[in-house]
Amino acid sequence: MTVFEYGGRLLIVDCGVLFPEEEQPGVDLILPDFTSIRDRLDDIDGIVLTHGHEDHIGGVPFLLREKPDIPLIGSKLTLALIEAKLQEHRIRPYTLEVEEGHRERIGPFECEFVAVNHSIPDALAVAIRTPAGMAVHTGDFKMDQLPLDGRLTDLPAFAKLGEEGIDLLLVDSTNAEVPGFVPPERDISGVLNQVFGNAQKRIIVASFASHVHRIQQILDAAHEYGRKVAFVGRSMVRNMGIARDLGYLRVPAGLVVDVKTLDDLPDDEVVLVCTGSQGEPMAALSRMANRDHQIRIVQGDTVILASSLIPGNENAVYRVINGLTRWGATVVHKGNAKVHVSGHASAGELLYFYNICKPKNLMPVHGEWRHLRANAELGR
Repeated sequence: MTVFEYGGRLLIVDCGVLFPEEEQPGVDLILPDFTSIRDRLDDIDGIVLTHGHEDHIGGVPFLLREKPDIPLIGSKLTLALIEAKLQEHRIRPYTLEVEEGHRERIGPFECEFVAVNHSIPDALAVAIRTPAGMAVHTGDFKMDQLPLDGRLTDLPAFAKLGEEGIDLLLVDSTNAEVPGFVPPERDISGVLNQVFGNAQKRIIVASFASHVHRIQQILDAAHEYGRKVAFVGRSMVRNMGIARDLGYLRVPAGLVVDVKTLDDLPDDEVVLVCTGSQGEPMAALSRMANRDHQIRIVQGDTVILASSLIPGNENAVYRVINGLTRWGATVVHKGNAKVHVSGHASAGELLYFYNICKPKNLMPVHGEWRHLRANAELGR
C-alpha cells in the first residue's frame, strides 16, 4: 500500500496482504498498517488498484470496513475480482473502471493509466500528476515480448512520460537480483504438453487463484490431450468464473466440469486445478497432502506446482511436496521442470526501463530488503 498526499488529500495505490511466515502461527493474513490514515479516512479521494493479485487487493475489504464509500479505481478484471471479494464481506463499493490511455481526475490528483504486462490480464501502471510534480507507480510488471494475450507493456507511453519529466518513479523490485530478461510466458507451454503427454493418471495443478494466464495454458493442454478440467476451491472457482465471463479466459465448450462428476471419468481424462502452490495449510493441495481432503492422492497421480516459491514459504511448500510424494504422486515444480516463469521484470528489463523513463528520482517498491537494495543499485 502506497499513500500519496497533496493539499491535504490522500490517494492510495494498492492495498494488499502478505502471507504469514512460520514464526507467526495462528495468523491468517498480514494487513497493511492503517494507523497513519485511520484518523484521516475522510481525506482519502480513492484507491487505485493496479491489478487483481491478492498482494495488491487483499487488504481492501479491511480498509473499507472502516469507511465503505472510498472509491475504487481499476481495470475491468481488477474491479470484478475485488467486487466479488467484497460481496463476501457484504460491502458494495463505489467503483470507477479505467483502461490504458485513460486520464481521470481524482481529487487534486490527475491519474493517467498505462498498460503493463504481468501474470494476470488487465494490469495497469499509473502516472499521478499534481502541481508538485509527477509520480509514476508501475505496479507489478515485466516486458514479455510474446505475451499470451498480446498485451505488451506500453513502452512508448512510458517514454512520453519520461520526456514530460518523471519526478518520482516507484518500481517493482521483486526480480531486481535476477540478471537478464524474464523468459516469455509461452516458453512453458511445451513443458506442460510434455508433462500432460507422460501422465498416466490424474493431473493436479496448483496455482494462484488469480493466475489467469497460467490457467489458460493448463486449459489448452487439457483440451489437446482430451482431458476434462475441474476447478477446486472457492476462490479458484470464483475467479476463473469471472475471468471466463469477462472474456479473459477462453474455455472450449464442455472442457470444464463440476468436480462432483469426476468419479464418472477415467483417471487419465481428469485435470484438477486448485490452490495451495505456496503450501498454505488450509488450501486444497495441503489438505490433499495431509489426507484431509475429499480428493485422495494415489500412486501414479501427477501434481504440478505452477508457480515460484515466495520467500518465506519454502519449508511449507517442501512439506507439501513430501506429503504428496509419500502417497505416490509425481510432483513437477520449478526446481525440476520449467513450469513457471516470473511475472516480474528482471535486472536487464529494469535497466532498459530506466533508460526509457529517465526519472529524476527512483523509489524501489514491492520486494524484500535485498530486492529493494538491488533495484536501488540498478538505478544509480
